[in-house]
Amino acid sequence: MNLDIHGGSCGHSCCLRVENLSVRIGGDCILSNVNLHVHCGELVALIGPNGAGKSTFLKAVLGQRDYEGVIAFSEPGQRSKKPRIGYVPQSPAFDPSDPVSVADLFACCMSRRPAFLGLGKSMRALVLECLERVHGEELIDKRVGTLSGGELQRVLLALALEPMPNILILDEPLSGVDVEGMETLMDMLDEIRKNFDLSILMTTHDFSLLPRYANQVVLIDRGILIQGEPETVLHSAEFAQAFHMKGGSV
Repeated sequence: MNLDIHGGSCGHSCCLRVENLSVRIGGDCILSNVNLHVHCGELVALIGPNGAGKSTFLKAVLGQRDYEGVIAFSEPGQRSKKPRIGYVPQSPAFDPSDPVSVADLFACCMSRRPAFLGLGKSMRALVLECLERVHGEELIDKRVGTLSGGELQRVLLALALEPMPNILILDEPLSGVDVEGMETLMDMLDEIRKNFDLSILMTTHDFSLLPRYANQVVLIDRGILIQGEPETVLHSAEFAQAFHMKGGSV
């Protein structure tokens, strides 16, 4: 089932349009005939059981996986502009004994200056500006390996937002984050979405916060089973069959 729940149109680079997307790996069909429209300023949550093809879909959008079909960033008939995409992968593991700090991580990603030489004054100011977007300035000198799940997600999010993207893609950003941290992270994403009018596409296995934050939920299992407003999807027969759950709870 495919629904376009947004009545307007958007021709900007923050718009993501996917038509008849299929992905095959070897002889296995991972995704088949996926159609999805993410409008500017929307937060869309992609859900589904393990092995449903969620991460494969994100990789196709990111250009990291071959596919058949159309992935465009405008309405049909309009010139497609190449967007700036920010990406937050599933939380990588860092050794707690590793001396690399958050400042060092930013330096490696954003500067040609070797991290072991330390941050210059202007680079440190830029890192603080990036962390301010996620209310994480106090994390700048912490070792990356000692960060909590929520703190690490804030750091990765701050990296993905510099420079500010048109579309933000997050793969399981709530994984490894406690309940309080989940709400804090979703509040930040909601704030960023509204302030910068960017589109957010995220995968998640946590459904409790979706009615509050998501504009659209897409249930996928090798193809789209149902999509629409959160309450519609979470109380659907397709959801109950996919997760053996009803309304987002066992």
